[in-house]
Amino acid sequence: MIELIRESAVPANLMRAASRGALALPAAEMIEILVHLTANPVFAEQSRMTLAGWDEASSLATASDPQACPAVLDYLSKPENLRPPLLPALLENPAIAEARVAEIVHQATRDIIPLLLASSRVQTTASLLHALAANPRLEEPEAQRVREMLARMGEPLESLPPDESAEYEKTHAAEIAAEEGKPFALVATTGDILGLGLNKKNDAAGAMEGDLSTVEVLPALQAEAAQAADDPAQQRRLSTLQRIAQLGVAARVQLAMKGNREERFILIRDGCKVVALAVLDSPKLAENEVEVLAAMRNVQEAVLRTITLKRKFMKSYAVIKALASNPRTPLDVSLSLLPHLLLNDLKPLATNKNVPDTIRKLATKLYAQKRIAAGISR
Repeated sequence: MIELIRESAVPANLMRAASRGALALPAAEMIEILVHLTANPVFAEQSRMTLAGWDEASSLATASDPQACPAVLDYLSKPENLRPPLLPALLENPAIAEARVAEIVHQATRDIIPLLLASSRVQTTASLLHALAANPRLEEPEAQRVREMLARMGEPLESLPPDESAEYEKTHAAEIAAEEGKPFALVATTGDILGLGLNKKNDAAGAMEGDLSTVEVLPALQAEAAQAADDPAQQRRLSTLQRIAQLGVAARVQLAMKGNREERFILIRDGCKVVALAVLDSPKLAENEVEVLAAMRNVQEAVLRTITLKRKFMKSYAVIKALASNPRTPLDVSLSLLPHLLLNDLKPLATNKNVPDTIRKLATKLYAQKRIAAGISR
């Protein structure tokens, strides 16, 4: 079958079924066909989506098999296609070239760095440890562990990774200078004070429920801090906010790039766009954080639009689903994402009264079309 498909000797409806993984073939052969179809201009997108959601057990068997098709191993091990559950098997597979593993290690996101540190191949290969040491997403305790492993091998630590926050500041210097000196404000919706310890009375006056406003935080915190004296958890939240509220724009950009998860989740709501977008360029931003950001309704539209422009984010189906279902996502973006949703995710969207009517109508139409294509009559 793979030879027939390579020679384009099968009808279009069979190719379409293949791109959905619907052929009655062994899993290894089906995966090989899907990888081949990712280069097909018509069926590439569907094939990539099918591979991203392919059965984990059979994917794992292929990823760990040194005799697996080289094209399949090459596809599965590309950083943009990596699935974390398959990573340990791919790392230890001798058929995966060391250069590819080094690429994975150097570009690794926060959520897979622990998997790399646990890999025996990484732990015992100096070049891979050097690549990991150069990863800007490495936390200091992890970096120290890498240095210790290199020291045991008698290997000197190579140059430190570049400061990505400095590069971002240089690129956006004009925007930062234009915003410097303005009071710190958060994007907020009436009735939703972001879980940051502020009361409704501090919201922008007159805003309608669901509208976005910016709330100047520092004045509100002065009264709120006194009320939080007996609540340690609230005190911690207010303390973080107070510290951030007193920073200038350039300092908040640095914090967005280098700070922790709590700080990122505050700064993504910054009323200053250059600060909010810096969070999306943070080397510490994990994939599961992006899924949360994509679902947030209290961020600027520019944040949601920028997520869609970053390929590393859009390879995640969870991010696509969150953006398509988010009422704050720009309409043109939502409309372009709906065709990528699975049947079971289109149905609730078709009846979701929080999204625009245009989205509900298209979701209803696509749901009906995909039911027919799937052969579901009821």
